[in-house]
Amino acid sequence: MTIRLPDGYKSSLDLYETQSSISFIKKTFEEKLTKALNLKRVSAPLFVLKSTGLNDDLDGKAQAVNFTAPFIDKECVIVHSLAKWKRMALHDYVFYEGNGLYTDMNAIRKDEKIDNLHSIYVDQWDWEKVIRKDQRNLEYLYDTVSRIHECILETLDALKVKHPSISTVLQKELYFFDAQEVLDMYPGLDSKQREHELLKKYKSVFIKGIGHKLSDGQPHDDRAADYDDWDLNGDLLYYNELLDCAFEVSSMGIRVDEDSLMRQLKLKNEEYKLQYKYHQMILNKELPYTIGGGIGESRLCMLLMNKAHIGEVQSSIWDDETLNYCKEKEVIIL
Repeated sequence: MTIRLPDGYKSSLDLYETQSSISFIKKTFEEKLTKALNLKRVSAPLFVLKSTGLNDDLDGKAQAVNFTAPFIDKECVIVHSLAKWKRMALHDYVFYEGNGLYTDMNAIRKDEKIDNLHSIYVDQWDWEKVIRKDQRNLEYLYDTVSRIHECILETLDALKVKHPSISTVLQKELYFFDAQEVLDMYPGLDSKQREHELLKKYKSVFIKGIGHKLSDGQPHDDRAADYDDWDLNGDLLYYNELLDCAFEVSSMGIRVDEDSLMRQLKLKNEEYKLQYKYHQMILNKELPYTIGGGIGESRLCMLLMNKAHIGEVQSSIWDDETLNYCKEKEVIIL
């Protein structure tokens, strides 16, 4: 078992209030996000054909849940995320510059290591927006991150009006750091330890430049080579005082163009992916330039409601030891 509950922890919301607040947070945040980024809701797949190469393989190690659809006798994979599918959708649905889409993404990540923050069930707002090539820069990235941060703060304010018992505090000022800069600040620590120390001090942080190897020979975290541009991506994190940890809410970035795609595929020895239609369309400049990301729905609910375990805000499966431990601590797992 890899979970821990703070001594004396008790949720400030009962089960009914929790369910009501989950709905309130999701509705409120969606409304604010769509206005802030000019997004339209679309329907999205739970699974795609493996042969399309559209599934996000995350760090390149995670294995997708798969099955064969008998009526076409082809292998399908349940998505890990919709990072590549969204960009194709923007092309197919003829979205114009400055407009974007979002959807509820549900996934199964069977290899996920389970703890307070992680489940094999993943739910997030997946969003993607068409941009001009001259907007592929840090200024545009940071402006977008700041808009999302404001949406989170405004959602928390609205939630606390609805439930005054909620004591969650998020720092309004958002700090931006490069992954190499964070390594220089905390040499000798691994990336998760560096995040912990950084977030204890700065509280609300965006760490950019994730995927490239740093001066210690390791990336801050693994990223697939074929969706984010590693020079123009990052993670949005908050300090979770209840759990005393760095708490990631969103991973996002400006997507690869024809040059960064080739460069990053070569760095990972994944040129074989160039056989896929998606990758060819990027090389041939047929897909729009985009920015996009995922924002954890259960993660955001957990953070704003000051919950100690993600199972308090989502239905998944857990081992008996975890369930018994939570029951002993009177923590209700959905």
